[in-house]
Amino acid sequence: MAPKAKKSGSKKKKITKADRLKQIQEEEEKRQKEEEEARVKYEKEEMERLEMQRIENEKLQKLEAKDLERRNEELEELYLLEACFPEAEKLKRDNRFLSQWKHYIQCDGSPDPSIAQEINTFITLWKEETNETLEEVIEKSKLVLNLIEKLKLILLETPPYDLQGKNIIQYQGSILELQELLHLKFNRATEILLRQASTLADLDSGNMEKVIRDESVTLYIWANLKKNPRHRSIRFSETQTGFEIPRILATSDIALRLLHTHYDHVTPLSPVLTPSQENISIITDFVKEEVKSVPTAVSKDLQEEKKQQENESNSVHEEETKAEGQGDVEEQMCPVQEEPETTKYEMEMKLISETVLAAQELLLENACEKPNFFEENEVDLCQFTTLGGVYHLDILELPPQCKPMKGWMIVEILKEGLQKYTYPPETAEDLEAENAFPPIEVTLEVHENVIFFENPMVARWDAEGKHWKTDGISNVSYKPEERLITFNLETFCPVTLIQDAHINMPYQSWELRPLDVNKVLLTVTTVFTELQIQIKENLCMLASIKVNNKNHSTILEEKWMTPVSFIIALKKAGLNIFPTGHSHLYVVINYKHPLVEVKAYRQMALLSSAFAFCWSKWNTACDSKKAIFQVREHLLKEEPTQNPNWTLLMFSGDRAQSLKINESSDAFSEVLKEETEFHSTLYHMVKDFASQEAMRAVRRPSCQFVDSVCHMLLSTRLLSFS
Repeated sequence: MAPKAKKSGSKKKKITKADRLKQIQEEEEKRQKEEEEARVKYEKEEMERLEMQRIENEKLQKLEAKDLERRNEELEELYLLEACFPEAEKLKRDNRFLSQWKHYIQCDGSPDPSIAQEINTFITLWKEETNETLEEVIEKSKLVLNLIEKLKLILLETPPYDLQGKNIIQYQGSILELQELLHLKFNRATEILLRQASTLADLDSGNMEKVIRDESVTLYIWANLKKNPRHRSIRFSETQTGFEIPRILATSDIALRLLHTHYDHVTPLSPVLTPSQENISIITDFVKEEVKSVPTAVSKDLQEEKKQQENESNSVHEEETKAEGQGDVEEQMCPVQEEPETTKYEMEMKLISETVLAAQELLLENACEKPNFFEENEVDLCQFTTLGGVYHLDILELPPQCKPMKGWMIVEILKEGLQKYTYPPETAEDLEAENAFPPIEVTLEVHENVIFFENPMVARWDAEGKHWKTDGISNVSYKPEERLITFNLETFCPVTLIQDAHINMPYQSWELRPLDVNKVLLTVTTVFTELQIQIKENLCMLASIKVNNKNHSTILEEKWMTPVSFIIALKKAGLNIFPTGHSHLYVVINYKHPLVEVKAYRQMALLSSAFAFCWSKWNTACDSKKAIFQVREHLLKEEPTQNPNWTLLMFSGDRAQSLKINESSDAFSEVLKEETEFHSTLYHMVKDFASQEAMRAVRRPSCQFVDSVCHMLLSTRLLSFS
C-alpha cells in the first residue's frame, strides 16, 4: 500500500520559545527606545519652556524695573495733568459765591435760601397771608419749589468737606418747613373753594367739579352737593381719572380731592453724604504736612499758632504769608520775594486737590449692610424709588356753604378749618362693616414724563410710621398704552407709584467717545434701554433714549443741565443708572476697589477728548483690584468705522498694561501684549501707541469739561456695574 502524500501548508510553523523571547526582547527594546525618545523630547521641550520662561521673566523684570525707574516721573506728569480737578473745584466755589452776589444785587424780593434769616422771614410772611385761592397758591408754589430745589442742590453740589453739620441741619430744616407750609396752603385754599361749592355746581349733576392743571401740580375736586345714592361713579371731565365710591359716601356731605403733586414732598429726605472721621483726619494730616514742608524759616511760636489753625485753609494761607516775611534778610533775593504768593497758591491747590480726591472716593463707598429692620409690607427705599410724584387722596367734610343774603354772601367759618372725613369710621361696630365700608376703586393717570419698564407697584403713606407701605391696596391693574392705573384702596391717604431703583442695573455695555472739543458722548446700554448722554464743559444733556430698541421721546432731550441737576432729572424720569452706596446689596455687580475705580475714571476723563473707551467682557474675569476695558484713539476728523481697532487695557490703579488677548479670545490671560511695556498711568500707556496729534488734543480740554466727565463716570460706576 503506497504512503499518503503530505498536505503542503496545512500546518503553521510553530513559534519556538527562543523566538518568543526574542520577540518580547525586541518589543521591550522598542518601548524603551520610544520612552527614551519621549523623555529626551520632554526634557528638551521643558528646557526650551524653562528657557523661554526665564527669558520672559527677565524681560518682565526689565520692564518692571523700567516702569519703577520712571514711575516718579510719570506720576509727577499725571499730577500736573490732574491739576484740572482742583482748578474746576475752585471755579465751582467761585461760581457759588458769584451766584450769591448776583442774587444779592438783583433785589427781586425772593429770599436767598442759604441764609437762615431771609428764608425764615419769607416763611413767616407767607404764613400770615390768608384767603389765598388755589390759583394764587399754585403760582406762589413755583417760587417755593425753586427755593426747595436750590437748597437740595446746595446739599448735593457742595463737597462734603465744605459742608458743616449746622448748615446741613439748617438747610434740611428749611426744606421741611417749606414743604409743610406749601401743603398747608393747599388745604386752606381748598377750604375756601369748597365754601362756595354750591355756587359752582354743575347744572347737569348738581355737584361741583373742578380741575386745575399746572406744570407742577394737578388738582381734582368733587363736592357731593346732591347726595344722590345712584351717583357712585365719578369721572372728571376730559380725563380718565376718577373714583367708584360706596353708597355711604354717595349720601354723605363730603368732598373728594385728588392733589397730584408732580414732586415728592412726603418721602423723608435722603441723608447727606458726609465723610467719616477717618477721612477728615487724613485731610487734616495732609494740611499738617503741607505746613511743615514750607521752605522758609518760621519761628516756633508761629508754628504752634499754625497747628491750632490748620483746619482753616484761609488761616493757613495767612500764616504762610507771615512765615515768608520772617526769613533771613540775606535770603530775601528777588526770585524768593515771589515765593509767598506762589507757596500760598500751591498749598491752596494741593489742599483742594486732596479734598476733591477724598470726595470722589466718598462717592464710591459701599455700605456694609442693608438699612435698619423694616416693618411688614414697608417699602425699602434703598431698593425701590417713587416715581411720578405723589397722589394726595382725601375725603373731606363739606364745609358750610356760603348763602346770599340782601346782596351779601354769608358764610360760616369753622374754627377748626378743613376737616377730613374718616372712612371707614374708627368706631364702626356693625357686623357687616366689611360690606358697609368696602374699598374705594381709584383710577389715576400716570405722569406722562415718567418711564415704567415694568408694571408699577402702588404704595400708600403710613403717617404714623412715616414710611410707604403696600398693604391696604388690592386689585391693581395697569394699562401701559393708556397710562392708567386702577386699584382698590381701603382708606384714602397719599399714594405713590414705585419701581425697582435698580431695574437698569447691571448695565450690558457702555462706551465713551469724543464728539468735539470739550464734548463727549456716553452711551449706556441696559436690558430695557439705551441712553446717550452728551457732556460738554460743565453741562450734561440726554441726547437720545431707546426703549426696547425703539426711539422714545422725553422732555429731557436737548436740555443742558449741570451734572447734579441732570442726575436728579434722570432719576425722577425713571431712568436711573446711578448706583448708591447700598446698590451692591441689591444687584449682582462686578466689584472693583474704590481706589482703582477713582483713578481709572479720573484718567479716562483726562483722555476722553482724544480717546474712546468701551466695555470689555474680560472685566468680570479679573479680580477686584484690576479693571479691564477697551481703548482706541479717536480723532474728531476720523470717519466712524464698523469694526474699529480696540486695544485691551488692564489697570490696577498704579499700573497699566496692554493685554495679548482680545474680545474674541477663548480664554482670559493677563499675558502682556508683544512689544508693549508697563506704565504707571493710563496717560503714558496710550502714549505708546497714540499719535502726537492725539496727545496734543488731550491737553486742550477745559478743566470743567474733564471734571464733568469724571463726575458722570463716578456717578454711573461703569466698571463695577457692567
